[in-house]
Amino acid sequence: MTKIEQMPLASLRSLNPHTILRTSKLLTVSHQFLPKFCHTAPPHNLNILKCCDNYSNEFLPWLDNKAGVRISSLLSIGISNFGRCLFACKNVQAGDCLLKVPFSVQITPDNLLPEIKPMIPDEVGNIAKLAVVILVKQKKGQLSEWAPYITRLPQIEDMHITIFWNAQELKMIRHSSVYQETLNQQAQIKNDFLALKPVLDSFPQFFKDVSFENFRHAYGLVASRAWGSTKGLSLIPFADFLNHDGSSKSFVLSDEDKQISEVIADRNYGLGEEVLIRYGKFPNSTLLLDFGFTVPYNNDDQVCVQFDLTSDDHLRAMKLDLLQKHSLPKMKGVSFSSSDGSFVIKKVRSSDSKGKGIPQSLRAFARVMCCNSSQELDELAVEAAQHDGRLARRPLANRSLEMQAHKILLSRVNDVIDTHSVSIESVTLCSPYSHLSSPTVREAHSDRKWLETSLLARYKS
Repeated sequence: MTKIEQMPLASLRSLNPHTILRTSKLLTVSHQFLPKFCHTAPPHNLNILKCCDNYSNEFLPWLDNKAGVRISSLLSIGISNFGRCLFACKNVQAGDCLLKVPFSVQITPDNLLPEIKPMIPDEVGNIAKLAVVILVKQKKGQLSEWAPYITRLPQIEDMHITIFWNAQELKMIRHSSVYQETLNQQAQIKNDFLALKPVLDSFPQFFKDVSFENFRHAYGLVASRAWGSTKGLSLIPFADFLNHDGSSKSFVLSDEDKQISEVIADRNYGLGEEVLIRYGKFPNSTLLLDFGFTVPYNNDDQVCVQFDLTSDDHLRAMKLDLLQKHSLPKMKGVSFSSSDGSFVIKKVRSSDSKGKGIPQSLRAFARVMCCNSSQELDELAVEAAQHDGRLARRPLANRSLEMQAHKILLSRVNDVIDTHSVSIESVTLCSPYSHLSSPTVREAHSDRKWLETSLLARYKS
């Protein structure tokens, strides 16, 4: 039997965009499913405030009937402090199978109509392909066999992934890595839409009056909800109601032999408790970008710090050559580009397994950065050769250079803290959006203002 852990799109976004196992458990919101953001406390042991309305309670019997099997006898749909969720309707023991969703009732790019599929350009990725599937099902309305699921998917105003933020909202987080990532995603959506436009125009019976906003909405639904599968991506009804808990050890698993996706309980749950899984070990920047929420006490959080080798540095070529020859260690949570330094700082273990430290790659870059002569660079190379070839394996013999490197690090980190402190003040002092006509829109902006503050505050901690 072959089981593959299904991981979120976010975990593979840095890989080839056409990678098969892009696994994705994304924002578990829905049209009636309230947005899952503003996690203000560890979610364990939260009792459900109330069960969902009859409209939602009809969903699981519909899915059971469509699948021809019982999806779950342990879970029901409810409303918790964090919105729509799945809760234990019976006592659950660790190791129990919480749900099983057959592949046959998952929506994948293979669901593209046969007359449309061959016309999709090769450069269009799986997210956009699955978005086209959603558009067709939305157009069919109640005539679609998937109407009970499609009609429950969230509207744009209910979603807080950053591709839906306006320019003013994004401006508030322009100093975070989320800003550029969001711009990149928005550009990708536009490119995919332009590539698909001739296809959409060729099938007016399915896509008449479909606008870019319609496509962007469908794209966001997929990007924030789909899981990776052998089909490229899969929307997994019912499983996508599960909320995130970073400490959970439960995941969505794909069993290729049995052709099902399932979730196994990692702990006991009492009657009425919300059942949680872990989307992945994600920092707040990823949670906000891809799922639309942040976690205040996120043990997986991280901060991106940028260092540059300036073009007017007369030693720039030598420094780059040194970094190239004495390659920086590949460390989890650290990214590095040879032309500049983009470093992700997160909690790392020191020799006594406690506290925080500066990644070895960042210390190496700082040492190279502060060298003022070719002789100092040569001395770094000699020391690196004495310590398995790495530039920051041991403290430098040249204590003056070592102190200078640490001062550069401290100065840059303080600059980042100061910049984000100013941004937080700007968010706090900015208009509360009282001028907006729609209460729903005002509420969405207020929620995003909270998210902006939550994201930026991490840079100060």
